[in-house]
Amino acid sequence: MNIVTDLKQHLKGDRAIWLITFVLGVFSLLIVYSASGSEAFKNYDGNTEYALIRQLIFISFGFVLTYICYNLHYMQYARLAPLLLAVAIPLLIYTLFFTDSVNESRRWLTIPWVGFTLQTSDIARFALIIFIARALSVRQDVIKDFKSAFLPIIIPVTIVCLLILPANLSTAGLLFLTCLLMMFIGRVSIKYISILILVGLLGFLVVWILGASFPEIIRVNTWNSRIEEFIGGNGWQIQQSKIAIAEGGWFGVGPGNSFQRNYLPYSYADFIYAIICEEYGFIGGVFILGLYLWLLVRCIGIVTRCPKAFGAILAMGLCLNIVIQAFANIAVSVELVPVTGLTLPLISMGGTSILFTCMSLGIILSVSKYVEEAELAKLELSDIEERDADSM
Repeated sequence: MNIVTDLKQHLKGDRAIWLITFVLGVFSLLIVYSASGSEAFKNYDGNTEYALIRQLIFISFGFVLTYICYNLHYMQYARLAPLLLAVAIPLLIYTLFFTDSVNESRRWLTIPWVGFTLQTSDIARFALIIFIARALSVRQDVIKDFKSAFLPIIIPVTIVCLLILPANLSTAGLLFLTCLLMMFIGRVSIKYISILILVGLLGFLVVWILGASFPEIIRVNTWNSRIEEFIGGNGWQIQQSKIAIAEGGWFGVGPGNSFQRNYLPYSYADFIYAIICEEYGFIGGVFILGLYLWLLVRCIGIVTRCPKAFGAILAMGLCLNIVIQAFANIAVSVELVPVTGLTLPLISMGGTSILFTCMSLGIILSVSKYVEEAELAKLELSDIEERDADSM
């Protein structure tokens, strides 16, 4: 009972989101340990515990970051937003033009001496969402003005998405969609949002054309092959993913008993949802999908109750970034969209993706804590006024 009481005192805010974060993190350890079995024999000399220990370290450190971000008042992030974006853009440029290609893509920056690789697009997504939330909130009085409100938003969105696009189309598209939804929530005119969509499409077309001249930087050949596989329905990854889902049936083959992990590429990352469905069945797949939907519902509740525009837009933007990515990953596994390379947030094996997802959840919880405290203060003030009125 004392432990429960201590947790209630230290973990304020939306406790449903705390629970979702914890469940996703713990479930990640189970499914990554199972899904990475074949990978251990290929790359880690049969050490099946390597992936588990690595994931445990990232999840544990991620939870620490969640708690740190939760304890920092969310308005502090508005002050940090310009600095974060100023750091993220040069990192994207350096990664795109001056790093070595890994798996035909320039996404990772290796930190000297420690050998840790950093996916700079994760930093950029995190920084841009906070920056857009700040830009929208401080311009609410002139939000319909093109020069004063729209240009300061469209320029950073365009720059960041275009820098991510050549090496990571799916992440650029996810971030672009998230920014559009944030602008809609922030009351930007539909006319201006339509202009940004046209600018995005034009930018994508230009990058696509340039891909023929710079294939070592722009992954046009990969984009074309994935679209062709999707249309033709003959992609190896998708076929193995569908077999895994079909094998799972209603209740699955049981934890650790996946057979398709031996044949499905990136079963511990891009296609981990297929392994979830194989081992835990349709019930397990719906349960995981339900957790992300629950997170979305809880965040919508925070937005409707938050008295400050920045907190509402920030929480919704970070939530949409997580939930849309989850839906995109799941959609790939069930062949609703072409293969994207997006991971399942907080479940797939990864490094920076887990850390920035945990930080995003921490900021959302910081907003929810403020909303909770504001409502409590308002209620206490109302009680005092009632008592004063009765005494008179």
